Parts: sequence; C-alpha cells; structure tokens
Amino acid sequence: MIIPDDARFSDQLAFLLEMDRMKNIYRQTYVLHEERKENDAEHAWHLAMLALVLHEYANEPVDLQKVLATVLIHDVVEIDAGDTYAYDDAGNATKAEREQRAADRLFSLLPPDQGPYLRRLWEEFEAGSTPEARFAAALDRIQPLLLNYTKHGLSWKEHGTRRSQVEGRMQKISEGSEKLGELAHEIIRRATEEGILKNE
Repeated sequence: MIIPDDARFSDQLAFLLEMDRMKNIYRQTYVLHEERKENDAEHAWHLAMLALVLHEYANEPVDLQKVLATVLIHDVVEIDAGDTYAYDDAGNATKAEREQRAADRLFSLLPPDQGPYLRRLWEEFEAGSTPEARFAAALDRIQPLLLNYTKHGLSWKEHGTRRSQVEGRMQKISEGSEKLGELAHEIIRRATEEGILKNE
C-alpha cells in the first residue's frame, strides 16, 4: 500500500482499512435472501438505511447526521471484542470490558480531533445518553427483530430463544421510538401466535 507523507491522512487511511474487518464479524441474524448470517458491516449499513428512512419516528428531534455516524460506528469495537449474542449471559458478563479495550485501540488510530469524537458517539450509544443514541439503539434492536421474523425465526429456533428474552431486549426500543416499540410488540405477538417464537 502507498503510505502518504501526511501523517493525518495516513492515520485516517489506517483506521478505514481496519474498518474493513467488520465485514468478517458475523452476527447471529440471517440475511433475508441467502442462507447465511449477516456481518457487522451489513448490519451497520442497514441501520443507516433505517435511520435515513425512519428518523421521523424518533421520540425527540434528532440530528440525522449524528444518528448516521452513530449507527455506522456503534459496533466497530467488535473488530477486537467479537460479536456477543444478545441472549448469551456468559458473553454479556465480559462484554463491556472487552469492548472498552477495543475502543481504546481502535479510536486511537484516528487523529486526535476525530478519534475522541467517534468514541464519544460510541459511549453515548452505549449509555443511551442523547436522543440520537436512544434512536440509534431502537434501530439496533428493531432491525434484527424484523429480519428474524421475516426469516421465520431461524436464528431464534437455532438458539432456543424464548419470547420473554426477546421482550426484555425490545423494551428499550420505546425509549428511542414509540412507533418502533409498537411495531416490536406486534411482531413479538405475531411470532408467538405463529409458533415462530417459543412462548416459554
């Protein structure tokens, strides 16, 4: 690879090339039109599309550019920390520590005016501390729910996922979007009635 003489430009390119690794981090949700699971890059892109189309349903006015930036970077820490399945109790017990270490390394690759900004967006997302973060988190939860339901619960069935688990995870959706929270409730109800999701 050509290494630019400009240190700032070089650091930015190094970070962007590192981001390519998101294409190799596979999640538990299946894509709709193939028999394979989506990767983190596909997930982030899909969330950006949801944000672009659905931002009018955020509970509070949001800065769309900030929402887009948030959804694009919210999972970059998984490059080092790996994807932790939402209903994996053991994995979730160590998730925060693994992801903090990943954030330390990954965001430090960027110039000092960019790395801290992106890290702050990631921290806001994790804490749900801004309207944009809460809406981004709602999108992050509704997207796999939509895919799982449309794919006839394939991932849920593989993991023996129960309705109560999904309901627990989906509660946060309403904090960012009441409209999407209502949609999640309806999907869960239908999935249970149709036998796609185990009632217990």
